[in-house]
Amino acid sequence: MATTQLPPDFKEFLRLLNSKGVEYLLIGGYAVGYHGYPRATGDMDIWIAMTRSNAERVVAVLQEFGFNMPEVSVELFLEENRAIRMGVPPVRIEVITTISGVDFNECYAKRLRDIIDGVEVNIIDLADLKANKRASGRAKDIDDLENLS
Repeated sequence: MATTQLPPDFKEFLRLLNSKGVEYLLIGGYAVGYHGYPRATGDMDIWIAMTRSNAERVVAVLQEFGFNMPEVSVELFLEENRAIRMGVPPVRIEVITTISGVDFNECYAKRLRDIIDGVEVNIIDLADLKANKRASGRAKDIDDLENLS
């Protein structure tokens, strides 16, 4: 995935997450590609820690990024199964509070840090990505599982 080109908005968003100290993990299609199965994806999925201080940092990132919707609040990012979407595929960013089959703190402790297209990124590790894909059980997740090493 080191040769992957990220859209400028993705790079800017990741840099903002890093600069504000947000606890996050890259998941979804970009993580699948990083771990060896590049495939088309309509968005960049970002999973965040559900703590008040992290939620405050996420809101600050979104405001600086120009996403100032009234429904975006600290409380939104403290609730399970919440997501916000910005943009349209294939340049959509999705910020998620909960994913299936894995715990954020455990995954964050095992995260990978790597440079993707010049930006440092926190990436879910392969075992945790597979656990999430197994728990999700959607057709594309099963396909991902079959194609990941």
